[in-house]
Amino acid sequence: MAGNRFRYGQWRGGPDPLAPPYDVRAAVDAVGSEVLAGGSLREALRDLLRRGPQGRGGLDELAARARRLRREALRRGDLDGAVTRSRALLDQALAAERDELRGRDDDAARFAEAVLDNLPRSTARAVQELAGYEWASDEARRSYQQILDGLRDDVLGQRFAGLRDAVRASADPAAQQRLAEMMRDLNDLLARHARSEDTTDAFAEFMRRHGEFFPEQPANVDELVDVLARRSAAGERLMRSLSDRQREELAGLMRQSLGDRLAGELATLDGHLRALRPDLRWNRGERVRGEQPLGYGEAAGALDEIAELDDLLDQLDQEHPGATLDDVDVDAVARTLGRDAADDVRRLRELERELRRQGWVSRDADGLTLSPKALRRLGGTALRRVFADLTAGPRGQHDLRSAGAAGEVSGGSRPWEYGDEQPLDVVRTLTRAVRRAGPQVPVQLAVEDFEVVETERRSSAAVALCVDLSYSMISQGRWGPMKQTALALSHLMATRFPQDALQIIGFGRQALPLSQQELAGIDPDFEQGTNLQHALRLAARHLRRHPDAEPVVLVVTDGEPTAHLDPDDGEPLFHWPPLPETIEATIREVDRLARYGATLNLFMLGDDPGLRRFVDAVARRSKGRMFTPDPDDLGEYVVSDYLRSRQSRR
Repeated sequence: MAGNRFRYGQWRGGPDPLAPPYDVRAAVDAVGSEVLAGGSLREALRDLLRRGPQGRGGLDELAARARRLRREALRRGDLDGAVTRSRALLDQALAAERDELRGRDDDAARFAEAVLDNLPRSTARAVQELAGYEWASDEARRSYQQILDGLRDDVLGQRFAGLRDAVRASADPAAQQRLAEMMRDLNDLLARHARSEDTTDAFAEFMRRHGEFFPEQPANVDELVDVLARRSAAGERLMRSLSDRQREELAGLMRQSLGDRLAGELATLDGHLRALRPDLRWNRGERVRGEQPLGYGEAAGALDEIAELDDLLDQLDQEHPGATLDDVDVDAVARTLGRDAADDVRRLRELERELRRQGWVSRDADGLTLSPKALRRLGGTALRRVFADLTAGPRGQHDLRSAGAAGEVSGGSRPWEYGDEQPLDVVRTLTRAVRRAGPQVPVQLAVEDFEVVETERRSSAAVALCVDLSYSMISQGRWGPMKQTALALSHLMATRFPQDALQIIGFGRQALPLSQQELAGIDPDFEQGTNLQHALRLAARHLRRHPDAEPVVLVVTDGEPTAHLDPDDGEPLFHWPPLPETIEATIREVDRLARYGATLNLFMLGDDPGLRRFVDAVARRSKGRMFTPDPDDLGEYVVSDYLRSRQSRR
């Protein structure tokens, strides 16, 4: 309105309504914390969605609600309520008929009483035998007809949701005719669909004629089949949930109430739906217990709800290969758990998509995994933890990812030459331009004006970090510190010393090179064996690929060597206690590294006397050093040792 004034400023009415539902970076850091504590990367990502960020609205909470509703549905009532109700109506009819016959004095009345007295005890067979009976009592006739009409309406109403709104399945011949025609046309349509014929026009014509029976207004045959198959499967599960006697009684009553024509069309329809949707839970029964008798529609509805909850639990468990949150049926969540639960699923989907859109996670055949971007953040976190007591590093140690391998700044400068990668000396470049062209604005630069900062050549290093992946590392609480150490060293070298080459080598019964991503996601090797020989062989291979670099080998282990590669077939051989052959094979690799000039430093975790003797002997033999840090101090020991070795090479 004219004259109104509006003031815009910071939102002060509580949480920002335009803010994203979750802090994506906080979610990544939560995953990283679990990984650095020794947890599995994939399990940490899975738990992020299962618990939900900030511990709310996760899949586990939704699954718990679904299981609670399932338990309640299993206690909803007595599935045999349709037969029980039919038995009660039959008893009412027989009582009313006997009262009427008792007041009559003719032979026809006595004969009718004899017929009633000799009815089978089975409700279904009694109803069948009374099909042609001439009722003397109007009340009895109405009670008997209620058995047939009520069950028929329940059965067809359960299968076709729009039945009660369109036309009741009563004894009216016209209604019976319309139902029969609809089911006949439906079976013809599904038969053509099963033969993979084009049913577009046929479906449109079917809905034009019989659309009143289907308030869901399916858009095509597949949607129509989905609606009908779920209800048909619920009816089949109801039959399988009853005892043999109950099943026989209900089937007999249904045949009698539907009539031969409708019963035949319904059986044909069930056959088509079962063939088209074999994935539904057709053959599964449930032990539903409760005091409240349930009619046919109520019982089938309870079982349909249980089946939908079972499907939803499968989706929420995310256990199948390649599972994603897109597999969760949000509409089913809203129907069964409510709109707030559906909103939670949408927020989790948004979080997963945002993690992928921002490049924090990627998806492979095994599920979600951290991207290189997230691993850099994880490595930075690990490095900050290692140097938590050092709030600021020495001046000049900046991120050098784009600085090449130039070396340390000397303080001088020189004219730029083609191919130079050194940083530009801005002050001297502008000074040369002003001297050449005179003081003017803007300053006109020419090629000959540029000067670059002179640097001293700095020697690079080839570093092999060999980390023990044996089961004892995780059982003794050393798995997390090992991962944190390796990730911190990797991040330090990538950001501050990019001219150095790092290779992480994990070893259990066998050894293998590991990327940063593989290290973050690797799980402990549950096979026995510590194959240091193989790890040192791979370390030597890495050093040979960098002949001009300073060779450095760092070994983190908590057990003496118990495995080596067979010289004949290359297969690992394990034995405890260690065999002399294993020790000799490992020492040969140590000697090769020593001849190559490699510095070999060993970080011993634990206090095993055999390990201490072995590590001490190797350190003396290779002229390296032995460290015995606590697991929590491992990262600081390894990274500090690397930094000291760099300073000694300048």
